[in-house]
Amino acid sequence: MALVVFNRLTRQKEEFVPLTEGQVRMYVCGPTVYDYSHIGHAKTYISFDVINRYFRFLDYKVRYVQNITDVGHLLDTGEDRILKKAGALLLEPMEVVETYTRAYFEDMDALSVLRPDISPRASGHVPEQIAMTKALIENGHAYVTQLGDVYFDVSSWPAYGKLSGQRVEELDGGARVEMAEGKRSPADFALWRHAEPEHLMKWDSPWGAGFPGWHIECSAMSMKYLGETFDIHGGGLENRFPHNECEIAQAEAVTGKPFANYWLLTGSLTVDGVKMSKSLGNFVTIQDALKQYRPEAIRMFVLSSHYSNPVDYSDAALSSAQKGWERLMGAVQLVRHARRTAPPGDAGSGFEAVLSQTRSEFLKAMNDDFNTPQALAALQNLTREVNTLLNSDQEVGRAVLDAIEDVYGNLGGTVLGIVPDKLTDADLDMGRQDGLISLLIELRAEARANRNWAQSDLIRDRLVDLGVILEDRPDGTIYKLQ
Repeated sequence: MALVVFNRLTRQKEEFVPLTEGQVRMYVCGPTVYDYSHIGHAKTYISFDVINRYFRFLDYKVRYVQNITDVGHLLDTGEDRILKKAGALLLEPMEVVETYTRAYFEDMDALSVLRPDISPRASGHVPEQIAMTKALIENGHAYVTQLGDVYFDVSSWPAYGKLSGQRVEELDGGARVEMAEGKRSPADFALWRHAEPEHLMKWDSPWGAGFPGWHIECSAMSMKYLGETFDIHGGGLENRFPHNECEIAQAEAVTGKPFANYWLLTGSLTVDGVKMSKSLGNFVTIQDALKQYRPEAIRMFVLSSHYSNPVDYSDAALSSAQKGWERLMGAVQLVRHARRTAPPGDAGSGFEAVLSQTRSEFLKAMNDDFNTPQALAALQNLTREVNTLLNSDQEVGRAVLDAIEDVYGNLGGTVLGIVPDKLTDADLDMGRQDGLISLLIELRAEARANRNWAQSDLIRDRLVDLGVILEDRPDGTIYKLQ
């Protein structure tokens, strides 16, 4: 079955055909490192982590580039976000950058987000941005003001707006930047800005001391590492205009070639229907979320909605995701526990049909524009079947249990990143949980043997309150996570 993706550029689903057979070149807009990352960032980067993982699962050779914006991303007031933070904390700008870049990668590591192959910084690629700006001036798509600012002339590029659907003639009243001195049109965007004498982050250029605009970095760095045309450009849907639109215009105006063939953009994470944003103050940092919920639960929460759709954050939603993950891991843990004492051979081999169906449903979902909600549903169906199998009187051989764990490991672990390896701390925690529940089951059995029904019922009821259901069987008592 062919992999189909929804291309935001063409506004339709298309079969994914890479520029080079067997290879994927993908660029995703990274964070501006002036503060700690929040759950909204987690949604975007977990989504693209799974896309990256799935391509690798399909044996594509992937080059995944994700930038670090450490200069040039200005507030609507014209202030540089990093300079403003440095002033508030009485730090050097690069101290701010280092602090929050490290924090970002630590957060991503905690969420099992694989590191990009290349994480270029805007400040480390100023020469490339200057060279691109010079090329745009030379071919008539940019102009220099008396102050030394350089703007892209949007009127020179008729295709401007093809990603977002924005019309140039409609931008005058809605442009997000003021009409600075020498700027010809509100729609024109900065490629280079002059720096005042007191400005800390500045570089020499043919137009005087200054710093690059925000949009130019992504075009320059993506083309440096992926080529003038590459396969996939990703990021958040909210950056479709103006950021992504400007990237396309300046890149294609330089090369005369398509910039990226497929545009995959993630929907926003909202709180009560409003986009989570630092500027609005309605955000929860990843660090704070990890104090309450397991990283796999946060991944489950993100993957329970399609990457392109918005999703509303709430404690109830995260708690539900954590319970869902615990049910999944309850089955995984039962399989791992059963393997220790299972007889060799393929007793119970009829279960292979269930595993085959799971693989088929999972791959069908992922090949349909990375439909993770349906992929999760396939694993949840498998979990019900596994619980039924292992809670029955049927003997199950080690070969079948190995096959079940292999499906959980490949689909839930390698692709979705929610089934941890058995040697991780998560597995040790599950083992402790299993041991504690087993101890309570033994104490309840002792109470029943002593006809202490009140104590027996108390243990059972308290476990029910915690989402643990006991089932008494002729060969002993088992438990299930609700």
